[in-house]
Amino acid sequence: MLEWSKQELDLIAERLERGAVGLLVIEAVCPPELERLGGRAYAEQMIGRVHESAEACLPEWRAVFLHKRIADDAYLYIDIQPGVPDAGLYVREACARIRVELEQRLRDGLGEAAAAGIRVSGSPLASAKGVNTNAAVYAAFKRALREETREPSDRADGERTERFLAILREQAIHTVYQPIVSFTDGNVFGYEALTRGPEHTDFQSPLELFKFAEGEGMLYALDRLAREKAIAGCGGLRRDQRVFINIPAHVIHDPHFTPGRTLRLLEQCGLSPHNVVFEITERSSLEDFSTAKTILQHYRSQGYQIAIDDAGAGYSSLQAIAELHPDYIKVDRSLIRNIHKDKIKEHILETFVTFADKMNIRIIAEGIEQTDELYKLMQMGIHFGQGYLLARPDPAMAPVEERLIAQIRHRQRSGGSNGFPPIGEIASITRVLEPTTNISEAAGYFKENENALAAVVVADGAPAGLVMREKLFQQLAGQYGIPLYWNRPIARLMDPHPLIVDERTPLDRVSQMSTDRETGSLYDYVIITSGGRYAGVASIRSILESITKVRLEHARVANPLTGLPGNLQIQRDLNKRLMEDRTFSVIYADLDFFKWYNDRFGFQKGDELIQFTAAVLREASGESGLSDDFVGHIGGDDFIVLSGTESPEKLCEEIIRRFDKGISAFMNGQEQEVIYDREGRQTSADRVNISLSLIVCECGAAVNAEYISSEAAKLKKRAKSHMGSVYVLKRIGESTVHEKSMS
Repeated sequence: MLEWSKQELDLIAERLERGAVGLLVIEAVCPPELERLGGRAYAEQMIGRVHESAEACLPEWRAVFLHKRIADDAYLYIDIQPGVPDAGLYVREACARIRVELEQRLRDGLGEAAAAGIRVSGSPLASAKGVNTNAAVYAAFKRALREETREPSDRADGERTERFLAILREQAIHTVYQPIVSFTDGNVFGYEALTRGPEHTDFQSPLELFKFAEGEGMLYALDRLAREKAIAGCGGLRRDQRVFINIPAHVIHDPHFTPGRTLRLLEQCGLSPHNVVFEITERSSLEDFSTAKTILQHYRSQGYQIAIDDAGAGYSSLQAIAELHPDYIKVDRSLIRNIHKDKIKEHILETFVTFADKMNIRIIAEGIEQTDELYKLMQMGIHFGQGYLLARPDPAMAPVEERLIAQIRHRQRSGGSNGFPPIGEIASITRVLEPTTNISEAAGYFKENENALAAVVVADGAPAGLVMREKLFQQLAGQYGIPLYWNRPIARLMDPHPLIVDERTPLDRVSQMSTDRETGSLYDYVIITSGGRYAGVASIRSILESITKVRLEHARVANPLTGLPGNLQIQRDLNKRLMEDRTFSVIYADLDFFKWYNDRFGFQKGDELIQFTAAVLREASGESGLSDDFVGHIGGDDFIVLSGTESPEKLCEEIIRRFDKGISAFMNGQEQEVIYDREGRQTSADRVNISLSLIVCECGAAVNAEYISSEAAKLKKRAKSHMGSVYVLKRIGESTVHEKSMS
């Protein structure tokens, strides 16, 4: 019968009163061949080395609160963290981890044969309520013994378990990185680190790898290895970028999930906690949010950020977001796929956007594979995106193609930001305080500077909080305010969660985020960052004044139906390009049989067709043009595109492709109707078409706006003489003119 002292049993009982307790049994068995070679004395020596190795590991096994050795066996009692959903799996994972670590130590010191002499098993103890502690300990020991002595045929694929353990021992996994792109400027904001198992094996898939680890109770060990591998590969990460590291939800209860080792790895890469976002997968739902919040707040206080993954893929995502208040929400690809065609998905995502704006959370759309999805997400105000359209996962931290960056920037300039400049253009500088600055010093600054309304608290170059003059004095004016706070650090009274935006965020977006705040913070300054570092502030007044100015200018010159720039801006941009002495193209677009369509289906449908045409030109320009391309609305069904692309023919082909693809929806299934031209003559056409006049102005061509307009009118007649949607091309060079038509 195993004997435990009263002191040991009391300690176990005390821990059981607090929560769950696990028993781990380490058996040291000398292989028979070694005993035959060296005798019993050698076998005893080998067993002693096993226990020495185990004792050397104890400081690393933080959960162990009691260690006892009897004969050839060792007994470890561990605390099981509150909130762990399955104590049995927790103990099994602890057994696997200890076995792997002990085998590695023995293998390095004594060879492979010594490592084979380790057996580790375990079991949770039953609750102490109504159960004698000594009986609970003995029952756990018996369960652990049965677990270890089961025949291999009874185990869940013993051979596969051995292969999995070999992966852990040999660290035979690797990390690939998929870019997360900012929709503000098209730059790479960060990378998601994705684990891959050994190639050409049944563990290559991360889903299979982590599923097996969880089933075998070895999830924590695999997760730690994956996290370390992910950070070790971050040598190419810039200081203003983030790496998103996936962690299953209940892994945060792992006692080894501590910031110390992570911080050391980051420092080796020249990075800090500011660069790391822990991405909690929503599929492994949390049950104890209170404990989770406490643990995560510990990491946040050191600079780490939190993301909720797979939002929209399960029932618990909204609760996780509301309880944990993450910095980022990653929307599952099931909600993103074909969102440009699905109004229900669009409405659901709009709810996420509204919710996130109110909570100052950034949204990342996953699984983007189509350009139309990308444009729709940008239009809806999504902040970041990732997916195969932007870039595939790669072992190196690969950049995004310049073509895609140009498309995103063009889309923001022409439509995504509605013509509003970035917030950085109105940034102003205010007083900067350190978190340790005395409140008395901050109050003194505001008294000496009557026009100063705010100060920003900055730590290591990044904003940590905001101090508004009026709020500070209100707190000091309260009962005992001065004696309580006067000599305390400003971090005690600052707002630790101010509105912080990147300098490239459009003004209208910042305005919406500002007005979504709580009433008490409605007029607080907005902090502006550049690459994550403090760059300035903007008052609500300056933001609203700038927006009003832009809207007045836009209303004065834009076409009210399409919102596109009108003739005044068209003339300005055309003259600017003529003066720059570089090759550019002018595309005049108008619709064939639009008058007939307007008369046949009515003005409302006619207006919708005009708006559709404007959208086609914008989207085609974003897809096949450059970031500074210009799309304008001359009037009626006449449009203009000014582009610096080297392939204007490709741009025209994209316009025609998109127009012809979408025009059928406007014909209401009545393509067989008789269509008449402007003179009332019957035609053989079966729908509305688009005609494009393409003029390429070569570098050095002596032309002016009037000449271009005149040539375009000629090309327009030629285009309309063809049936169907076509473009006609004319190149104007120093000495040659080329013409071409395409349908």
